[in-house]
Amino acid sequence: MAVIGAGLAGLEVTRALSQRGLSVLLVDRKADIARHVHTTGIFVRKTLEDFAIPDFCLGEAVKHVNLYSPARQVLALSSPHDEFRVGRMGKLYGHLLEQGLNAGAVFSNATHLRGISKSSRGSVLHLERHGQSMPTQARFVIGADGAVSKVAQELRLEQNKEFIIGVEDVLEGVPLVGEPCFHVYIEPKLAPGYIAWVVHDGEHVHLGTGGYAAQFDAAQALEVFRASVSTQFDFSKAKRLERRGGRIPVGGVLKNIVHSRGLLLGDAAGAVSPLTAGGLDPAIRLANFAAHILERHLGGDATALETYNGSAWRTRFTSRLWMRRLLSSVTQPQLLELGFAALKLEPFKSVAWHVFFGRGGSFPELEPKTNLAIAHQRS
Repeated sequence: MAVIGAGLAGLEVTRALSQRGLSVLLVDRKADIARHVHTTGIFVRKTLEDFAIPDFCLGEAVKHVNLYSPARQVLALSSPHDEFRVGRMGKLYGHLLEQGLNAGAVFSNATHLRGISKSSRGSVLHLERHGQSMPTQARFVIGADGAVSKVAQELRLEQNKEFIIGVEDVLEGVPLVGEPCFHVYIEPKLAPGYIAWVVHDGEHVHLGTGGYAAQFDAAQALEVFRASVSTQFDFSKAKRLERRGGRIPVGGVLKNIVHSRGLLLGDAAGAVSPLTAGGLDPAIRLANFAAHILERHLGGDATALETYNGSAWRTRFTSRLWMRRLLSSVTQPQLLELGFAALKLEPFKSVAWHVFFGRGGSFPELEPKTNLAIAHQRS
């Protein structure tokens, strides 16, 4: 069994499969998986309640959201629950990798997938590491290799077509004033079709913006956005630890994500909420479900792969897809201000509250329920 991509989905499925006693090779093109992380890593309450993510991999709990209009009107939303925690993704990736290795997985870093060919025993992966060819036999291939998936291309599975791009700075030295809060900005020029954000995880500040690539220069927009919020946040002693960025698929889960020799996970499968662009909960949930059905499949259950059904799951995204189309089409600041004013009135405020705090999650429940924890005990 080969897993291509050591992001959250790839690491979690490697852990889950290895702990079931299956032989797993995990491949990633990066030399260090904790570097150049592509996601802010905001975990929602549903994930935190269903999976025991270690505390040392998480920032402080966030119960408050401030939503800002283009003119900086503010809608303050609060929850009685711990709704969000920012993942310290480098630590989490290292933790998951250690669990997988301890369970018997093999990891090949700095390794590129050049192609996949069919063989009598499954597939031959044409890998390359440090310029050396490494043809490798695999009974089954799992593509957890991001929004633009080489595995999807090689196995003729469906590929993502609609993306936004995000760019974010992780800063230290920015003081936390008051309780932790997720600050969300509607900025049609600086974040066309999406949002800009500032969130303090108790140690670092994550400042970012995202939107449709054809409509803005993401890096330039981030600098303008930072300047625009400098009266709210004290960046005078801020030091940038890293800059993150990448594509986020927002076209909904893909229909064709499974093959007799492989399947797709996470961003590669389009398993991201079209509305919020949240992909961490789907990554973990789908990884555990994939481990369950692959254990059945490799054990001889001829129908197991039929339950890995992107077409069926996609129907659950219909309303979010329509909301994305609607929101991305409204770019006039005046219209956005009117809409924002309406959000302050019931029942629209309840809708806004539900978007941020509703426990419905960004991915449908899977059967059987994935009750495996990402870590068996909190550290």
